Amino acid sequence: MSNIIARFSLLVLLILILMGCTNAVKESDIKLMQGYWEIEKVIFPDGKEKEYKVNEIIDFFDLKQKAGSRKKVKPQFDGSYIMFGDAEAISVSVRDETAFLEYKTSYAQWKEEIIELSQEKLVLRNEQNTEYHYKRPIPFSIK
Repeated sequence: MSNIIARFSLLVLLILILMGCTNAVKESDIKLMQGYWEIEKVIFPDGKEKEYKVNEIIDFFDLKQKAGSRKKVKPQFDGSYIMFGDAEAISVSVRDETAFLEYKTSYAQWKEEIIELSQEKLVLRNEQNTEYHYKRPIPFSIK
């Protein structure tokens, strides 16, 4: 009987440890989003994945505190970027330990949940449950 209790106690302890290891994005982490991000892969709600080896367009997040914009940019051979299309106004909100990006353009409004955010990785999930995995782009230049 004591062996069963010991195993149960160990299982409960492991569950508590795993629950404490969540990647919850804190408001203080939002500053890590600043800068250029390149799409790495998309995971669709049915589990299928699409990987991106080469990207002609990169996202640039320009955030001050909890507001800013997201712009699509094209990398140039000299290492610079050219803006492509319109900027999307964004605001950041944190509710119940969950962080969201809320977008607004003259055409639409939507939001994405920030699933993971570090200096090198960004994962966003939209309202259709599609996940977008980003990485920092490697700058290139032909000079």
